[in-house]
Amino acid sequence: MSNLQIGLAIAGGLVLAAVVAHSAWSARKNQPKRATPEVPSAETPPQSIDDEPAGRHEPSFDSGPRVSALTTFAMLPSLEKKPGLDALIDVITPVAIDDAVSGEAALAGMPATRRAGSKPFGVEGLNMATHVWELPGAGQRYSAFQCGVQLTNRLGALNQIEYSEFVMKTQAFADAIGGEPEFPEMLDEVARARELDQFASTHDAQLSFTLRATSTAWSPGYVAQNAARIGFVPGAIPGRMVLPAAERGGAPVLWLAFDTQAAMAEDPEQTALREVTLSLDVPQVSRSEQPFVRMRESAATLASSMGGVVMDDNGNPIAPEAMDVIGSELEQLYDTLDERDLSAGSVLARRLFS
Repeated sequence: MSNLQIGLAIAGGLVLAAVVAHSAWSARKNQPKRATPEVPSAETPPQSIDDEPAGRHEPSFDSGPRVSALTTFAMLPSLEKKPGLDALIDVITPVAIDDAVSGEAALAGMPATRRAGSKPFGVEGLNMATHVWELPGAGQRYSAFQCGVQLTNRLGALNQIEYSEFVMKTQAFADAIGGEPEFPEMLDEVARARELDQFASTHDAQLSFTLRATSTAWSPGYVAQNAARIGFVPGAIPGRMVLPAAERGGAPVLWLAFDTQAAMAEDPEQTALREVTLSLDVPQVSRSEQPFVRMRESAATLASSMGGVVMDDNGNPIAPEAMDVIGSELEQLYDTLDERDLSAGSVLARRLFS
């Protein structure tokens, strides 16, 4: 073999090696950032939180409202048990009875479904021993009953068809226990429902920020690891995490969501995410949790640690000045809700804005 042939062979080999090296470097460069192994801590790991999936779970009158959410591993602590019916947001129909009725008889007479159209329907009895309105229970005796239906929720105001269904369900229950209902005027209640719905729709607020990768994409595990460092916990639905409330029974403060299909991939760590969404359901979260402050801090921390930028719904970076304006407007919203006895995070607000 001549010197020329040897030289060409060596040059060809070097070129081939360079191509292979460049391909390997490009492949590594384009891989999403992955979670790094962490030394196990002696601290108790955060527990995941249960909630209802993406379709909203309407609060019932049985054990207090629960906010809808996006995760379902462990049970979200329920709110302290309180009477479900409230004249502020419910149509309430008293059901008079001549003699005491057992809890068993009341339960047997209750309708199969606790809804009138899209609105929660409830029955309460006045416990003869405790003198407290409660969901009828076995082994108890009741001296009076009341049935109610919610005036409005995020699906709209109570209409005449739903009111008629409420009347039929209430009458059937009253007949079963030998009671006599006293219904309020339908047109008055439907008008009240529309007024409350107008207020609720005007003062509802659900905020979201998009965190977008500026260069290298993220793997689902990388996102989850960084979110866990600031307090987020995973849920049962892949691609969903929540920031739990400090107050027992409170709604999760924030939601962090990314592509479910990516999280469910055969090898999630090879899946590239370019953006994640951080959300806040304002009326569902107590003002004392400072949810918007924590939303800003979480967005800034995640953007810094993962190499991203915080964007609005139109894909534009959000300036600090714009954040300040949003925060000021939310304070006014909180004040208005307080004035109507519908404070954010309260039992009534969580029922109304559901």
